[in-house]
Amino acid sequence: MKVSLFITCLIDIFQPTVGKATVELLERLGCEVSFPASQVCCGQPAYNSGYVTEAKQSAKNMIGAFENAEYVVTPSGSCGTMFHEYPHMFKGDVQWEERAKRLAEKTYELTQFIVDVLQITDVGASLNGKATYHTSCHMTRLLGVKEAPFTLLSNVKGLEIEELSNSQNCCGFGGTFSVKMMPISEQMVDEKVNSIEKTDADYLIGADCGCLMNIGGRIERLGKPVQVLHIAEVLNSR
Repeated sequence: MKVSLFITCLIDIFQPTVGKATVELLERLGCEVSFPASQVCCGQPAYNSGYVTEAKQSAKNMIGAFENAEYVVTPSGSCGTMFHEYPHMFKGDVQWEERAKRLAEKTYELTQFIVDVLQITDVGASLNGKATYHTSCHMTRLLGVKEAPFTLLSNVKGLEIEELSNSQNCCGFGGTFSVKMMPISEQMVDEKVNSIEKTDADYLIGADCGCLMNIGGRIERLGKPVQVLHIAEVLNSR
């Protein structure tokens, strides 16, 4: 199966090990992975801030970059959601709406692709310790991916998953929200860190690097002994 990797800005710039784990995992599961070099930002920061015209320029580039892909897979529920937003962004635009729809229909978040397309629930991973999982807002509420991460994590050998209280609450990142509304964002992430601490988990696992960067940064500043991992890193551990 041929997969085109949508790597996202945060992974490309800040967390390349997540991208590496994603490629290794997909290849181990039998996929042929390609990387369209013309991909850039999906336009989400601009779009969420109300700069729709500017976001459309990024979107058009991404539609072209992945036009010939069989499947598009991304280790980010948030950025994957943005691809599904493109048809709404270009609604009524004869030239771009259908192209946007075709891209959305073949775009999957990583765990969603593994479980729903590859029909795999156990990737043969192992990691000893206790973990809790952060359910990111865009991935669960907009993309609708809720069960796939837990299905895969439940089959990781040696890993105990502890439920996170108030898991439905946002971590306070929200892209530009964490910059524009810093005092509120700080209170939100503090609530999240307190909930994580109560689980006595060794690991915090998530599927969105924006959330993990925000929560992880706060954990580090507060000196909490919790290791932050992207789910791709966990599923690629053996």
